[in-house]
Amino acid sequence: MALSPLDIHNKEFANKFRGYDEDEVNEFLEQIMKDFENILEENKTLKSNLKQSEEQVSHFNSIEQTLQKSILIAQEAAEDVRRNSMKESKLIVKEAEKNADRIVNEALSRARRISVEIEDLKKQSKVFRTRFKMLIEAQLDLIQSDDWDVLLEYEIDAERLEMAADLDS
Repeated sequence: MALSPLDIHNKEFANKFRGYDEDEVNEFLEQIMKDFENILEENKTLKSNLKQSEEQVSHFNSIEQTLQKSILIAQEAAEDVRRNSMKESKLIVKEAEKNADRIVNEALSRARRISVEIEDLKKQSKVFRTRFKMLIEAQLDLIQSDDWDVLLEYEIDAERLEMAADLDS
């Protein structure tokens, strides 16, 4: 069992012949008692500080664990966001590819229709050209016929026409 300052203060030694000076021993015991009280007080303060430090360490350990959990949760959330972003980007790319395919197919279909229309127009223009050429050739044949020469050679007696006109009146 540890001594207390009171134990030191109350300690009495037996007197013997040729013993130590009692006042000197009492003074020394008094000094020891004061030093011991100071040491006990300092020990008490150090224990209190130690307890407070341990509580702070415990508190900081708790904060550290909370922060580690928060970091893990944040990492998991970031990973979820990344995964979702990847899925979404793949869906967007797929949709864009579908739209691109549809647009390309529509363009090819339209190009085919236009090509068919162009071929039809070429055929129609050949038919028109042939018919027009035939019409012009027929008109040229009419112009080149001898009937025009006969008409130009035909003479009408103007006096007879006047007389006939007077008679009719």
